[in-house]
Amino acid sequence: SPLSLPPALLLLSLSRYRGFTLFLTFLFYTSYHLSRKPISIVKSQLHRNCSTLIRPPNLNGTDNETWCDWAPFDKDNYQTLFGAVDNSFLVAYAIGMFFSGIFGERVPLRYYLTIGMLLSGLFTCLFGLGFYLNIHSIWYYAFVQAMNGLVQTTGWPAVVACVGNWFGKGKRGFIMGVWNSHTSVGNILGSLIAGVFVSSAWGMSFIVPGIIIASTGVLCFFFLVEKPEDVGCSPPQHHEDNEKEPLLQNSSSNEIFSSPGQSNSISSEPAEEHTKAISFCGALRIPGVMEFSLCLLFAKLFLFVYCSHFDPKEAGDMSTLFDVGGIVGGIVAGLVSDQTGGRASTCCVMLILAAPMLFLYNHIGQYSLATTIGMLLVCGALVNGPYALITTAVSADLGTHESLRGNSRALSTVTAIIDGTGSIGAALGPLLAGLISPTGWNNVFFMLVTADILACLLLSRLVYKEVRGWCGHSPRHRG
Repeated sequence: SPLSLPPALLLLSLSRYRGFTLFLTFLFYTSYHLSRKPISIVKSQLHRNCSTLIRPPNLNGTDNETWCDWAPFDKDNYQTLFGAVDNSFLVAYAIGMFFSGIFGERVPLRYYLTIGMLLSGLFTCLFGLGFYLNIHSIWYYAFVQAMNGLVQTTGWPAVVACVGNWFGKGKRGFIMGVWNSHTSVGNILGSLIAGVFVSSAWGMSFIVPGIIIASTGVLCFFFLVEKPEDVGCSPPQHHEDNEKEPLLQNSSSNEIFSSPGQSNSISSEPAEEHTKAISFCGALRIPGVMEFSLCLLFAKLFLFVYCSHFDPKEAGDMSTLFDVGGIVGGIVAGLVSDQTGGRASTCCVMLILAAPMLFLYNHIGQYSLATTIGMLLVCGALVNGPYALITTAVSADLGTHESLRGNSRALSTVTAIIDGTGSIGAALGPLLAGLISPTGWNNVFFMLVTADILACLLLSRLVYKEVRGWCGHSPRHRG
């Protein structure tokens, strides 16, 4: 409809919509991650070792040991307060994600992303305004972070749905693997921007990223085109006549959305009948959604605990190398899964190799600088590769599953379910590691291996079907 088209539509060439949409969505989610990063940089400024600093002569009535700290983070319980602020964001994000996809299917993605980025900018700026308004209440900072976590859930389901609308199944893994590097780009830019202001006026470390993400929200309103059909382009091919991916085939899947007396033929039903957004329970019944969602839960638990094992003194350099390896891993995972048609098998192989690689890193990773760099790149690729593949190409594949019979209005809901479940693992990982680590690192390592095995087991049915497909035992087609 005309209301769904952006005002700047005529400024674009029809042949360049696809590339421009990919660029825009990359920019949008870069800004989301850019606005999340400042808190990790500013923490070092909110609680410092004041004994190493020169106290200003005009500063009176302040404790000598905490004069340089920002209340309420100037007490001995500052770690608990930082944890409360972080958990406020994580819990709100994990809960909100399950609802975000449902809303994303029912409102135009352009409006949804625009509102989400404007609100994200608002709450990011509000955290920074605490510096200028001299706010020292933990409840204020926890509330602002919780609200920011809630509105940040508008980003991922919407951008994946938009890219899924424009790109078909053929090279989706490789394209989205490259596109997924926005996470690392956003983290790096967010760290650099926050670092510029953190020592002089930490409030600007939040306000500047807040203004940036709000500005990209305005850009979204004027330029984003949600679907090819909106501008007269043909929609991409989401399925092939002879599917190579068994995870997208299920002999009984046609019954999920069928009613008695309805034809099972995909081509015989007009597209207009498939404009109704899918329900939450309907999305859960799509073959593969439950398996990949729970797999991502254990994979993200594995990922976050894996990263926490690194020496804090070298965490900055290691994080960068790990991110670089993660970018390469996401691209390789997408490329291999495109060529083989085995999304589940690709994830499973990389997860199987990831746990021993941690053990190997502990024993030979410190021998030389070259060995350390090489091991970190390999570890980053193996750990982040499955995560990147599941949250991008797999989510898009399942959101355009053949059981939907041509209705693509499940992309946002399916993506939200998968990423929301994974976010639970991200929140649980550090918590479990904190509880187990006092008993020794070996027990944490066993927990990592257990999580890794469970993630692989959850994909075993899909891997089995893919292997059977490669061996010539094609699964039955619907109907």
